[in-house]
Amino acid sequence: MFKRKKTTLTAPINLTTINDPSSVITEQIKTLRTNINFAATDQELKTLMVTSATLGEGKSTVSANLAVEYANEGLKVLLVDADLRRPTVHKTFGISNQRGLSSWLGHQIQDVNKAIHPAVGNLFVMPSGPKPPNPAELLGSKLMGAFLKAAGEQFGVVIVDAPPILPVTDSQLLANKIDGTVLVVRQNVAQKVAVRDAVAALKQAHATILGTVLNDVQSKHHQNGYYGYSNGYYSDES
Repeated sequence: MFKRKKTTLTAPINLTTINDPSSVITEQIKTLRTNINFAATDQELKTLMVTSATLGEGKSTVSANLAVEYANEGLKVLLVDADLRRPTVHKTFGISNQRGLSSWLGHQIQDVNKAIHPAVGNLFVMPSGPKPPNPAELLGSKLMGAFLKAAGEQFGVVIVDAPPILPVTDSQLLANKIDGTVLVVRQNVAQKVAVRDAVAALKQAHATILGTVLNDVQSKHHQNGYYGYSNGYYSDES
């Protein structure tokens, strides 16, 4: 189903895990990857959804950096932009968004490989594609489930950058099709009630919640604009 092809990046990739592999942020992403692996020891983690309660919490940046680190671990990785309403993955990796997930789910293209681009090393990227009129229906479809199953069989891990939980139902429709979910919570942005509501919505959708990432943690050594991750993988029981 999936075949390797060549692509031309239209812009440099601006990710810390690529541009500054020895940074504190990169080390925190490696720790996150390790902790996710530990959290999933009782199950095979082939598909991973990264989401947040609301907009602006950094889920897409976490998704992209995490995908790079899984690829650096030697796995063949597919990063899927399932945020069909506010996509960003194509911008991060400097690739075209003319064809993507929505194009294939909406039957505008028949060959799924036309929607997948090699990025760096073992990492492949599937952008969202053009904004469809029915994002929730596409993401909740049987075809989406079949795609995730097939991708999980042909890639070491599939990371899905999903829409925020509370504004729309898209991620709830995706949740029970995916092996594990990580919730990104941004310090000084996320409200406790919103996080609780997001967790409740995921549980109602029968999601397997692996844990929560506390994002954009301010350190006493980095008071101005420091962007990082806490040691900061918190289990659902925390």
